[in-house]
Amino acid sequence: MGGFDQVRLETGADLLALDQLDQKLWAALSCPTQGLEFDEKTLALIDTDGDGRIRVPDIIAAAKWAGSLLKNPDDFIGSTSYLSLSAIDDSTPEGQELLSSAKQILKNLDKSDASEIIAEDTADTVKIFSKTRFNGDGIIPAESADDEAIGEVIVDIMACFGSEEDRSGLPGVSQEKVDKLPKLKLILIGGKRLKTMRTASSPTVIQPIKSWQSFRPSRPKWMITLPAAASSNLTPARPYP
Repeated sequence: MGGFDQVRLETGADLLALDQLDQKLWAALSCPTQGLEFDEKTLALIDTDGDGRIRVPDIIAAAKWAGSLLKNPDDFIGSTSYLSLSAIDDSTPEGQELLSSAKQILKNLDKSDASEIIAEDTADTVKIFSKTRFNGDGIIPAESADDEAIGEVIVDIMACFGSEEDRSGLPGVSQEKVDKLPKLKLILIGGKRLKTMRTASSPTVIQPIKSWQSFRPSRPKWMITLPAAASSNLTPARPYP
């Protein structure tokens, strides 16, 4: 009589050997990434081609990738909701990177002493990066500047051209905004910093300072000046550092 073979997956090694399982024995060969009783963000990560469906190659690739980062593949089978940092195989560059990332996330969340990480720790990127100086998103807040003067320039750029929110939730500037710096109306006069709002009829000119010693020798050797016609719009600001 006919029958149906059911495969038992009991160990981590079984999951890593899925590529050897005849696909005729798979109960299903694909499923959607939405509408299932399964975390949709996880399914989206498994769906490497982004077509909205999980197929056999996606499952096999995900299992092999995750398994390669664990010291013991049987950690796949456990029912715990956390991953112990000690379970990560740091004998490979990718494993070292994963372990370092996990520790950095926990540190940013004020959980430096934690020995495990859970999915919720990785979910809120705003919370993760809220206390970091640089987070790799290409947006630089004034608070990230080493130099007070640079921080002030970032503030002026945002005032004139608008800001963009970085991962930490702080306003900052992107490369596109920084490239507009020549249009910013700033002037350095005798150690004092004056500024005005930009106007289309009075473009700013960047000129080298030939005798910088009379100003502050520790500052970059450039200044931004305004056409004389714009001088009436200048408003004093706090002294230049």
